[in-house]
Amino acid sequence: MAILVTGGAGYIGSHTCVELLNAGYEIIVFDNFINSKPEVIQRVKQITNQDFKFYEADLLDRTAIEQIFRDNHIDAVIHFAGLKAVGESVEKPLLYYHNNVSGSLVLFETMAKNKIKRVVFSSSATVYGNPAEVPIREDFPLSATNPYGSTKLMIENILRDLHISNSEWSIALLRYFNPIGAHKSGLIGEDPNGIPNNLMPYIARVAAGQLEVLNVFGSDYPTKDGTGVRDYIHVVDLSLGHIKALEKTTLTTGIGTYNLGTGNGYSVLDVIKTFETATGQKINYKIAPRRAGDIAECYADPTRAKTELNWEASKDLYEMCLDSWKFIRNS
Repeated sequence: MAILVTGGAGYIGSHTCVELLNAGYEIIVFDNFINSKPEVIQRVKQITNQDFKFYEADLLDRTAIEQIFRDNHIDAVIHFAGLKAVGESVEKPLLYYHNNVSGSLVLFETMAKNKIKRVVFSSSATVYGNPAEVPIREDFPLSATNPYGSTKLMIENILRDLHISNSEWSIALLRYFNPIGAHKSGLIGEDPNGIPNNLMPYIARVAAGQLEVLNVFGSDYPTKDGTGVRDYIHVVDLSLGHIKALEKTTLTTGIGTYNLGTGNGYSVLDVIKTFETATGQKINYKIAPRRAGDIAECYADPTRAKTELNWEASKDLYEMCLDSWKFIRNS
């Protein structure tokens, strides 16, 4: 099977490319490198000792996307491409709606035109908004507290309507919790352009002396230590979840929604302390005001993914921290 991977040079996309190749799939990849680096493509080839087609392209460029579909036999799509910084989305909502939603429409329209009806979509736990309780199940009410989350919810709704219009579509909506960690080789990991927006790459860069201090946004949340609690999942576990979801879409039609998380909630201070224990590096941090759009607690009930996809996370927070540090030291 040949799988088109949008945003395949990104953090989760690149790790999923590795797992797809390891599982025997053919892949076609494109990325615009807005928040990724060209050398990642070479590193995926190095890790797997396999070659694949890569296109530097933007989802908003309909001509380029249609050409990719014309040039290749594609059986299914895994859709990662999109802007993903919560804080930036609050500051630049129009950019996020245009890039994420309009780009996805170009992709889905091109898929429909080419009669390709299998897609795994990279959604997010942000579609649950500020949940009334945790752990979070897939049947919880949906909302969003920031434009980034709103774009993910809109794209989910587009895909739901697409399936209603044509029941031949086979769609998996994967709601990620908080991916961290890196490939065990240390060759690929979370390496955003500019100042990181996510916790783990920021911690790792502070540990490496590349950044001076970590800002812990909020210490007055109703949690055990006042800092935000999240469900951190190893990016390789998350990538393997995509393989299981892809298998599901090839076996049946319909639309399925799955939480990909560990089911465990860790505070920001938990992550800092575990990182220090795993690496022996002291993290300089300070308490800062809450960020707009952030919530107190967010962790998954991953039961459905285990039952329907035969998937569950296996790596713990210690391993996530160790792998993140190995990647930063190699960078």
